[in-house]
Amino acid sequence: MTERQHRILAIDDNAYTLRLVEYTLREAGFRVTTAISGEEALNHIEQAGLPDLAIVDLHMPGISGFEFAHLVHQYSDMPIIMLTAVNHETTVVEGLEEHAEDYIVKPFSPGELVARTKRVLRRIGEFAYDLEPQTRIDERLLIDFPNRTAIVEGKAEALTPTETKLLYILMRKAGRTVPTDYILRRLWPMEPVFEDRLHVHLHRLRRKIEDKKDKTRPRYIISERGAGYSFRDLNADSSRSLDE
Repeated sequence: MTERQHRILAIDDNAYTLRLVEYTLREAGFRVTTAISGEEALNHIEQAGLPDLAIVDLHMPGISGFEFAHLVHQYSDMPIIMLTAVNHETTVVEGLEEHAEDYIVKPFSPGELVARTKRVLRRIGEFAYDLEPQTRIDERLLIDFPNRTAIVEGKAEALTPTETKLLYILMRKAGRTVPTDYILRRLWPMEPVFEDRLHVHLHRLRRKIEDKKDKTRPRYIISERGAGYSFRDLNADSSRSLDE
């Protein structure tokens, strides 16, 4: 089985920087799409689905890099690397605490960019399902992350921003238990929160996507008592059934 080629979205209003980032990452084996503004990048995501990671300039006309990160993180936990000439300590700290997994100051070394990109992807983990405009889970469920919608047996169910981001976090690590404290940190990184708040959102999400005819046996989101939650890896289940 060949390793999946990661998709990277590079966003910068400087054409030279964008070409350099694109060439560097393609030479390293990544699939790269470019955008010259935050608005163009958001439109691309709506049409093509979320990438595995985005590399984002900070100061751009229109939507800034931080604003882009905030908008995307309304419905996902997509990892972001800020790539910018701004190296003020307060800006770097804000970027790392609130918006990005890493922060690279221009001018940058191509080798460093590749190494940091790989490191973030290793730390965050590979998304377990194919990220498309509508990500198919199985025959009854599709998820449209940018439009915060679950299509359940052909019927659209609107998801809240928190429900959509929660689903992204669990699906990214499908088949593995995601600790409760990790989920809380990713959903509300700047707020002190308790598990009860997470339970409310999980309950509402389950009501929208699980089989209403059999409420006792969740099909997708499994509670791991005392440990956390997991999203069933239906791709792995299909592979096992074919092998048996």
